Amino acid sequence: MVRKMSVPPMELVDYDGPGTQLCAVMDAIGEISVRRALIPEPKEGEVRVKVKWVGICGSDVEVFRGAREPEFISYPTRLGHEVAGVIDKVGPNVIGVKVGDHVALRYVWGAFAEYVCCTPFSLKVLPKDLPLIEGSLIEVLPGIIHAAELGDISPNKNVLITGQGVSGLVMTQVINMFSPRNLVVTDLFDEKLELARKYGATHTYKIPHEHADTMDIVGADFPDGFDVVIPCLLEGAGMVDAINAAAQNGRIVMYGCIGTCHKPVDFFKVHKKRLDILSTEPKRDIDNRRYFDEGLRLVLDGLVNTEEMITHVVPLAEVARAFQLRNEHKGDTIHVMIDCEVK
Repeated sequence: MVRKMSVPPMELVDYDGPGTQLCAVMDAIGEISVRRALIPEPKEGEVRVKVKWVGICGSDVEVFRGAREPEFISYPTRLGHEVAGVIDKVGPNVIGVKVGDHVALRYVWGAFAEYVCCTPFSLKVLPKDLPLIEGSLIEVLPGIIHAAELGDISPNKNVLITGQGVSGLVMTQVINMFSPRNLVVTDLFDEKLELARKYGATHTYKIPHEHADTMDIVGADFPDGFDVVIPCLLEGAGMVDAINAAAQNGRIVMYGCIGTCHKPVDFFKVHKKRLDILSTEPKRDIDNRRYFDEGLRLVLDGLVNTEEMITHVVPLAEVARAFQLRNEHKGDTIHVMIDCEVK
């Protein structure tokens, strides 16, 4: 059975003292607080990571907004999964990784904290000369690379990416290397579209509002739609828009749109257009590891920039302010990073 995202256990306490740490708890919709917890000890087969950086992902914002259904999340909960830090303790029967290794984490949720424990499967060792702040976003690359491969992109195909948030901007950089005929991206904000052009988008379109139909905006230039559509939006309703934008015999790769869709989906249109719809999380653990390796290599080779879209850095003690910033949905707020070492 393929491994899934997990939340490492963390015992909350009501005192501050030796052996305790700061961690963030999402108490209710729109309410996140800083609490104290015991510093965890690694079990057999685990390591402990002293967390340095955690990015606020769009999925974290969705939970903050209360936009996820109960089967996805319940409150209170812990968030944070775009992680970079340093291994500071190794449990029994762990080989290879060691104390002092710089690492990025994947499939670990609940990392807005000073320390977390996990298994080596969730780690990718980073070169120590790579700034850790650039390592946390390597977490998104396995799903993005997999999405690009599933798209079966070639130089005769037109590709549309809807949404240029953090993952959308990384997606644009990766898809550009698959050499599509045209790489079209959309977003609400000029600042993000400017970065997208720098990252290889051949056409950029500013969407007037979040409920706009993409084909109303781009249809004059691409009346037949797109061979490959990759939604990088959060809301599930973006799939309705993706179906409308897909060309005959097209392919939709669902990197985003993992939230609940409350709009009716016209499955006859899917049938009539002969569309393929694919999800992007790797279905085998070995593929997850391979894409983790490939993602790191793209960053180290200077082909994917994971630092340029960082617009704000906030200490863990002010995580509520960081979420308010990220929730404002403005063009000059792209990636908000939590510094888990600064008090």
